[in-house]
Amino acid sequence: MVIWGLVLGAMLVAIVAYLCLPGLLRQRRPQEPPLDKGCIPWVGHAMAFQKNMFEFLRGKWAKDGDVFTVLLGGEFFTFVMDPLSFRPIIKNTEKKLDFVQYAEEVVQKVYGYQRLQGDYQIIHTASTKYLMGDGLKDLNQAVLDCLSLVLLEPGDPKLGATHWQEDGLFHFCYNIMFKAGYLSLFGCTKDKEQDLLQAEEVFKKFRRFDILLPRFLYSLLGPRERLEMGQLQCLFHKMLSVRHNQEKEEGMSNWLRHMLRYLSEWGTTPAVLAKFSFMMLWASQGNMGPSSFWALLFLLKHPEAMQAVKDEAAQVLRGTKLEAKQSFVLPISALGRTPVLDSVMEETLRLAAAPTLVRVVQEDCTLKMASGHEYLLRRGDRVALFPYLSVHMDPDIHPEPCTFKFDRFLNPNGSRKVDFYKKGKKIHHYSMPWGSGVSICPGRFLALSEMKLFVLLMVTYFDLELVEPDTPVPPIDPGRWGFGITQPSHEVHFRYRLKPMD
Repeated sequence: MVIWGLVLGAMLVAIVAYLCLPGLLRQRRPQEPPLDKGCIPWVGHAMAFQKNMFEFLRGKWAKDGDVFTVLLGGEFFTFVMDPLSFRPIIKNTEKKLDFVQYAEEVVQKVYGYQRLQGDYQIIHTASTKYLMGDGLKDLNQAVLDCLSLVLLEPGDPKLGATHWQEDGLFHFCYNIMFKAGYLSLFGCTKDKEQDLLQAEEVFKKFRRFDILLPRFLYSLLGPRERLEMGQLQCLFHKMLSVRHNQEKEEGMSNWLRHMLRYLSEWGTTPAVLAKFSFMMLWASQGNMGPSSFWALLFLLKHPEAMQAVKDEAAQVLRGTKLEAKQSFVLPISALGRTPVLDSVMEETLRLAAAPTLVRVVQEDCTLKMASGHEYLLRRGDRVALFPYLSVHMDPDIHPEPCTFKFDRFLNPNGSRKVDFYKKGKKIHHYSMPWGSGVSICPGRFLALSEMKLFVLLMVTYFDLELVEPDTPVPPIDPGRWGFGITQPSHEVHFRYRLKPMD
């Protein structure tokens, strides 16, 4: 026993040394950015970073300037904060910065899916074919049909009632958008009531997974939560398996069916297909509800913006009405004639989208800044951009950046505004809610059209009001920075009712 104890102790010391020594021994080399390894070996600043990424990076930026390197959970991240210097990172013409490696690490940990060679091309091809152009029109119609199903709930008059209902706005938006998106992508059966019950159950599990996700990625979950996370991953693998969803195959979206068919033809096992479906579920639905929450909240808090959207909706949807409380009528072509709503959504995403864009350095290289300064980047490190802080909240680019201005992205003639400046120079990356370059979201057109459909339905067919009109916009949950669309730190209660039919 003593010998085995010594052996295990030696192994533990070796593992700790393996993990910690690179960080302990690393020193800043000439021309490298300022280096901060923190006080805790291997962990570095991971806990402070996860607790409030925004405040952490703002403090480091003020102290160390536009480029700095920090240790986060065994990895060194170099943050570049000057948006005028983003282009060489995003374009990456010399191919020394890689997005795929980091993405593979994340999807393996979160979804249990080990990427297959060529699957990125399958996703890109399917997204181009079915999430743009005529393919997107078909999917938008399916989303509209599912929004009608979820909002009007045949057989259950609760949501379809014309008397006031009360709910938390965040829960309402997340719940409705998730269920409509899930059913439109993964399909329905002939039993609509059962479909709604199943979608509600999937949403509850998805929401719990979503709550645990940030700390899971930073490896900060306790033992019980780690066990729960593993159980949730297995549950989704089962719920989204091909066998479990066979009866829905005809109703499945062409987008998802296309990808699963090609992967199957490559000999991909059913277990791996289920993990792929889980990844697609998160990619398509993880941000829809939170985005819609912020959009409706900003409209409810800004009556002039709400009125402008209602006026536009009345103009483009002239003559449409609810058909016997069975389905909403909304011409899909109207989505292309809503410049005011487009500006509202772009402004909402500027204030609510806070993704982190990460690239892995493939070989030692030099980063040349717009100022002319050059920094050496070390092979194996991560280069990261956080556009929310460095772009969306920059008062030079967006005056009064913390204020919601529904017409910020509109020119006086009603066209889309695309000319923004920093230090007198026109800036290309003035808003980056979808990422950029090779990592730009392939489903961004579907996501935007889904949110616009939801907002148009809510302002056209429903009366909406906050329970407490003077309630302030809640602060962002500090644990959600860097994970796509932010979430509120607390709920906001509102009332809604279906407008009476004429």
